[in-house]
This record gives sequence, C-alpha cells and structure tokens, in this order.
Amino acid sequence: MFDSVLVANRGEIARRVIRACRVLGVRAIAVYSEADREAPHVGDADEAVLIGPPPARDSYLNVAAILEAARQTRAQAIHPGYGFLSENWRFADECGRAGLVRAMGDKTEARRLMARAGVPVVPGSDGAVRDPEHAAAFAESVGYPVILKASSGGGGIGMARVDRPGDLARAFTAAARRAEAAFASGALYVEKYLEHPRHVEVQIFGDASGAVVHLHERECSVQRRHQKLLEESPAANLSRATKSGLVDAAVTGAREIRYANAGTVEFLVDAAGSFYFLEMNTRLQVEHPVTEYVTGVDLVVAQLRVAAGESLPWRQQDIVQRGAAIEARVYAEDPERGFVPSPGTITRLDLPDAAGIRIESGIAHGSTVSVHYDPLLMKIIASADSRARAIERLDDALARARIEGVKTTLPFLRRVLRHEGFRQGQVNTQMVEQGAFNA
Repeated sequence: MFDSVLVANRGEIARRVIRACRVLGVRAIAVYSEADREAPHVGDADEAVLIGPPPARDSYLNVAAILEAARQTRAQAIHPGYGFLSENWRFADECGRAGLVRAMGDKTEARRLMARAGVPVVPGSDGAVRDPEHAAAFAESVGYPVILKASSGGGGIGMARVDRPGDLARAFTAAARRAEAAFASGALYVEKYLEHPRHVEVQIFGDASGAVVHLHERECSVQRRHQKLLEESPAANLSRATKSGLVDAAVTGAREIRYANAGTVEFLVDAAGSFYFLEMNTRLQVEHPVTEYVTGVDLVVAQLRVAAGESLPWRQQDIVQRGAAIEARVYAEDPERGFVPSPGTITRLDLPDAAGIRIESGIAHGSTVSVHYDPLLMKIIASADSRARAIERLDDALARARIEGVKTTLPFLRRVLRHEGFRQGQVNTQMVEQGAFNA
C-alpha cells in the first residue's frame, strides 16, 4: 500500500478520498486554490498545498502545479476524484498511468471500443468533430435532434441539445467553451438525441490481472441540464432480462480493454427495454455511495488497494444487492430560476443525524460558495430495506436540513420524491426540463 496519496480535487469528493486514506493509514495530501484556503477538505488532510488562483484552469486543472505539489510532498499516488482531471488521459500519462485510463477516458474512443465488443451504441460521430460544419454533416446523417458532448469529460458538462440546423453553430461554440473550462479540452462529438429514455448505469471494477466484476446498476434518470439530481440502486421496474443485458455488456466492454480500477458504464434504456451504450466514466462517480450501501463495499478503499497492485477483494457471486438506497445531490442553485447557480456564504448549516442517513458534504458553516466551481454542496443518501422506506427516510432528511445564505435545490428534491411518477418508478431523463416536478 502507498504511504501517501495526493487528492487532486476539492469539496465533498476530496473529503471522501481523505477518509478512505485514513482507513488505510495512508497520509492524505490536499491541494487547494486561493479561493479554498479555508475549505473543509484542507483541514481534513494531513498536509495541504496551494496550487494557484481561484479559476479552475489555474489550479485544479493545472497539471504542472498538481504534479509539482506531488513532488514537493513526496506523494506516491494521485487520486483525481471526479470532474476536473479525473478523465484526462494526458494527465494520466503524466502520472505514469498510460494505457487503460487513456483508452476509455476519451469518450469517442470509448464508443469505438464498446462497439467492437458488440455493445449497442447510440448513433453518432466516430470521433471528435473539427468544427460546426463537421458536426452538421454528422447531424444530417443521423437526423435531428442531436446532442453535442465533451470528448474529455462527463457529468453533463459541455453537453448541448440541438433541434435545428440553424442552432448548431451557436450550440457548438457554447459547448466547446464549457468543455474547455471544465476539462481543459474543447473537443466535442455528436450523438443522436433519444427521446424519453431512462439513464441506467453499471458500476464495474477491474484489476491488473484482468478480473472484472460488476456491482449492479444505478438509476440516474432525474436530471437537469444532463446532470443527475437523484440516483438510486436498484433501478425500479427494470426487467431481469434488461438488467442481465446491461451488466453483461458492461463487464464485456471492460474486459475487452483489460480495464483496471473503478469505472461506470452508462446506458440509455428505451420503453421496450432495449439499451444503448452512452459513455464510460473511468473514475469514481458522484453517486457511488448508493452502490456502497446496497453492496456493503467501500469503493474508495478498494480503488486505493487495486491501484497499489492488489487483486480485487470480491468474487462476482459475493456481490449481492440488499435493500435500497437513494442519493440526493444538494446544489447551491435556484430551481425557480432555471437552476441558476447561487454563490454566497453559508450562514446556517443544520444537517440531520438519523438511522439510514449518510451525508457527504463539502461545506461547513461560514464556507464560501464560489462562482469558480460546480455548485454541489453535499449529497444526502438514505438506505432502507425497501425503496419506499428509503424514499421516506430521504424526504424526512431533506425536510430537516437547513442551509441558509444561498438558494438550494432542497425544496425541488422534496417535490421529486413526492411525485407519483417517481414513487412508482416511472421516470425518464426529460422529466425535469418538461416541468414534471414544478411547484
């Protein structure tokens, strides 16, 4: 096992990785921007290094500064968390981890690899498109609407739906700009936009020997701007045949490239149960706690062990789903104004402490919510022996949470949980934008 790990991230995910380091007795090193001097993850770490000014491109996306911090502190490994550089294969190369992360970290390469493995993929471009004219040619071939996506990252950032040819150039410019700001690469690719699908993903894990297992599925259909708001496991109303097809496809694709460590294979599922590969995230997902709840595993500790050369600690037959878990992402956003970010200072923070409730928070009383970063404040996760009970626990926890100083998505999340369609497990990716959960 490593003696020390540098955590190249911020917020709740940095704190989560630091906690895993403590479990293993590993020295945890944080990095921070000038805007994050007083951030909780800095205080959690054994050591912390300033890496630059507030803009992400000058700090958390600054490969040279992060590698210099690793050298200064003699870190033996770097954990990138999610977002920022977590799927940047150039960063992986710089860290000496060339190959597997590069193969699936680039989204267009992932499409080619999964298609080669026999997994159905959404129709779209075979690689990154050069410019709006190149994108338009592919859009005409698959038919509108289409969606533009960032080749070098996920999480819904840099995505743009385009319904008409006349809108493509403007959407291309905006999507490329957002992708460049978030992932240090503005490369985009084009896919056919599917109407009213479910978004279901499979957690996989591999090791250097070529062993790959799945840790079952997660439902992630409640989204705004292509970013998830609620995730759960198991996925409600998913037929046994569809689930079997999804996990088999995910494991087959991971084995095809001898993928090592934690990854998530994401799919769109239509009303008939047919599914299409969407993307692979070669990193830890924001929603990993729901999988930890229903399987009883610690994914972050396992990441560190496998990265250190250990074999997978589980066999497939040992990984059983038990009960249900639901995660709510609490953002500093105003749902009544189209989820516009709400920067500011946290003036009150009261969080519930109850059975079956887990909170992964990146803030404390007095924290500043900056304009420079994703406005995710925390995740509140509920688990229970049934989905209905997990929903009730989560609704109660959200009702008791008090966050003041910024607008949050708490009231919106409660409306989702109380919506009859959600309670019946009848969800799709377009419900939020179509106003299903409006007050």
